[in-house]
Amino acid sequence: MAVAQFRAPGVTDVSDPVAVRRAIRRGDITGHTAGLAPGRVQGNLAILPKDLAADFLRFCTLNPKPCPVIGLSEPGDPAVPALGADLDIRTDLPRYRVWKDGEMVAEPTDIREFWRDDLVSFVIGCSFSFEEALIQDGIPMRHIGCNTTVPMWRTNIACAPAGPFSGPMVVSMRPLKPADAIRAVQITSRFPAVHGAPVHIGLPEAIGIRDIATPDYGDPVEVKADELPVFWACGVTPQSVIATARPPFAITHAPGSMLVTDLTNSRIAAL
Repeated sequence: MAVAQFRAPGVTDVSDPVAVRRAIRRGDITGHTAGLAPGRVQGNLAILPKDLAADFLRFCTLNPKPCPVIGLSEPGDPAVPALGADLDIRTDLPRYRVWKDGEMVAEPTDIREFWRDDLVSFVIGCSFSFEEALIQDGIPMRHIGCNTTVPMWRTNIACAPAGPFSGPMVVSMRPLKPADAIRAVQITSRFPAVHGAPVHIGLPEAIGIRDIATPDYGDPVEVKADELPVFWACGVTPQSVIATARPPFAITHAPGSMLVTDLTNSRIAAL
């Protein structure tokens, strides 16, 4: 699966976040957003009706590792001004997931037909930011090298509940050599707004993952004999929680298809 597919040969500027969002809006960029607009923060998405927004915000506050909120909209407003100019949450992600009563009913590239005046958008920090920092430090990301989506699993780590929202944490995994794993802890600890340090290193069975070769989301990657699986809290957690809470209506991003923002990774890094 390609990191990003380009349907229009004229789309060449993938470094500018505004240009990327406009290309996605036109349908020129489809698929995954890894590698687009280098240096810019990307975000996971959860959209819920206003009457559930306060409980979901509290859920995110209680679970900052998997659900670090970096942007929040006003009810019915498709803009999130804090995250970028010319941003329309209804059109600017390559693919969405629409949920009714906890079941996914559609996976569109545009959600204008589903939009309602009571919807509140939550943008949640994404691991693409800390991956960029790891790569700059010389730590390879195998899923990027393989041009696939990072593997993700539901775990036995329970999130703190809030209102109707509860369920297991979802984690993403990157195989690293032990020395790189230690360095990765140091580097990603500087990025609490995009999941921070790993939540687990080593035996996947300890966090309820039975088969490291079969992720619940994303694509499998090889863990070599001299490597450790390193697990980070993941912004796909809201999708697992929505499936558990079964709200009447919700919208999320499709895994790997993120919102490209104007925020820079350097601005969100802790000193």
